[in-house]
Amino acid sequence: MAAARGTEAAPAPAPAPATVADAPAKINLFLHVTGRRADGYHLLDSLVVFAAVGDRLEARPATALTLRLAGPFAAALNGADNLVLKAARALQAAAAIAAGADITLHKELPVASGIGGGSADAAATLRLLARLWRIEESALLAGLAPSLGADVPVCLAGLPCRMSGIGEVLQPIADLPRLFLVLANPGRPLATKAVFARREGAFSAAAPPSPSGAEAAAFAAYLATTRNDLEAPALALLPVIGEVLAALRAQAGCLLARLSGSGATCFGVFAEKAAAEAAAGRLAAKHADWWLRATPVLARQPA
Repeated sequence: MAAARGTEAAPAPAPAPATVADAPAKINLFLHVTGRRADGYHLLDSLVVFAAVGDRLEARPATALTLRLAGPFAAALNGADNLVLKAARALQAAAAIAAGADITLHKELPVASGIGGGSADAAATLRLLARLWRIEESALLAGLAPSLGADVPVCLAGLPCRMSGIGEVLQPIADLPRLFLVLANPGRPLATKAVFARREGAFSAAAPPSPSGAEAAAFAAYLATTRNDLEAPALALLPVIGEVLAALRAQAGCLLARLSGSGATCFGVFAEKAAAEAAAGRLAAKHADWWLRATPVLARQPA
């Protein structure tokens, strides 16, 4: 018998299009520890830039807040206690939003690696949900950022910045030269708290102002007059960092190599895209267990 007409199941509705936001890697070109407050927070002077590699977040309308983890480094995260959910809940409460969101974090950056992955994810969550929930109060996002972590304000800004205080004082830098980086991580996590606890000696003075209008080589020469005060304690905790730095410094075209933040990701500075990509390729051939990326420094805010 022929099937009765009009009884076919209706096609399932297409899922709502996702709202997306990028969470680029944060790189500390230098980092001076200039003091410590009575509450234990360290005072910093750092020149921060962002790379064209990072995590990615998606969100769709939902009745509750949920988080899915995906990507090569998802297994290293705790989904129930993630900065993404903390940022989402904070914004939901501050803006008195009743709606939820189904959030997916594509984790492409190594965890506990000195390139601000968690902070970048939190900042991207604020931008993402502000678009999804149609919140247009940028001051609200900026006010929430410091409560989520010292690096979240600069990650929310998403532009080259001189960062001071405990991370909340930001001075945008508009005239950096075009720079390319090779990011190299030996595949070992390094806890920021442990690195700070290992730091010894007097605090540093702030670095001199960055040169205006300098070419890449001159800018790298300026960076060579600065340092990362966390490099020595990070090396003491994880000596393989020294191998990573030596490998970067040996690459043709590398103008400077240094640890980013508390590590263990290191970076090499290059003036040319081709030189950076060639260096990353050579390093990958020798160190299959390292995470390696060649990337330009971003000159504009992430999407």
